[in-house]
Amino acid sequence: MKTPAAAARFSSLGHELRLDLFRLLVQAGEDGLAVGELQSMVDRPASTVAFHLRELVDADLVQQAKEGRVIRCRANFHALNDLLVYLKHDCCRGVALPAFTRWKAG
Repeated sequence: MKTPAAAARFSSLGHELRLDLFRLLVQAGEDGLAVGELQSMVDRPASTVAFHLRELVDADLVQQAKEGRVIRCRANFHALNDLLVYLKHDCCRGVALPAFTRWKAG
């Protein structure tokens, strides 16, 4: 994953309601939740929930499928995993900082 894609995904999670919605979908697992179920769980108007879900869909963190008259939302676990791998890619390797950025105790 490249930095711009990671930044877009992190940005979409940078709102409290979107983060709550995404966490609920992650907790729901592969079955996901209907938009109406999400709305009642977060106690927000349908238009607000739909607006924030659109941001998560645009960032490819949530996938939606129409099931009759219901729209079911599911966390995109592949995208979530890619994001976590991006974060952990160089974990604990240390960073050689240029001399001008090193902090000196004094």
